[in-house]
Amino acid sequence: MGIIKKILVVLIFILASALIAAYFMPKKYEVEKEITINKPVDSVFNYVRFLKNQNEFNVWTKIDPKMKLTYSGTDGAVGSISAWESKAKKVGVGEQEITKITEGKRIDFALRFKEPFEDTAVGFTSTEAIGANQTKVKCGVSGVIPYPMNIMLPFMKMEEMLGNDLQKGLENLKTKMDN
Repeated sequence: MGIIKKILVVLIFILASALIAAYFMPKKYEVEKEITINKPVDSVFNYVRFLKNQNEFNVWTKIDPKMKLTYSGTDGAVGSISAWESKAKKVGVGEQEITKITEGKRIDFALRFKEPFEDTAVGFTSTEAIGANQTKVKCGVSGVIPYPMNIMLPFMKMEEMLGNDLQKGLENLKTKMDN
């Protein structure tokens, strides 16, 4: 019985240490990527503001071309929603809603993931003229991973995992817009 008791004490100590460490670890993540597109800012902004157009260049639509997409509200306006359902784990089930538009400059989104896990995040796409025919487009996503799951955040490599997808989506947008 003595050895089992010692093992149990060690396991409790390890669990308690992990929970204490999680308490002090970051809970928030933020990933942003940008690219320059050789088009005027108004034409780029007027393209990216529409959710149907975003599904033409984002990485996740390319992962599962058979995913079910539905739209509600007036596309390109506050309150419009793009919902997706996919059997691909990297895509899952969720929706994106336009929550704010700063005309010609920025679109803010609420992201609600339902599968393979429930989570919420916020995202944005911004456009900035850097010349008569050049636009800097920036995309970002931020969120919070609640305690004690936040202990996984350093191992999740959000910058790498999410950042690569955002960058590829921006490259797809550049290819589409520069042609």
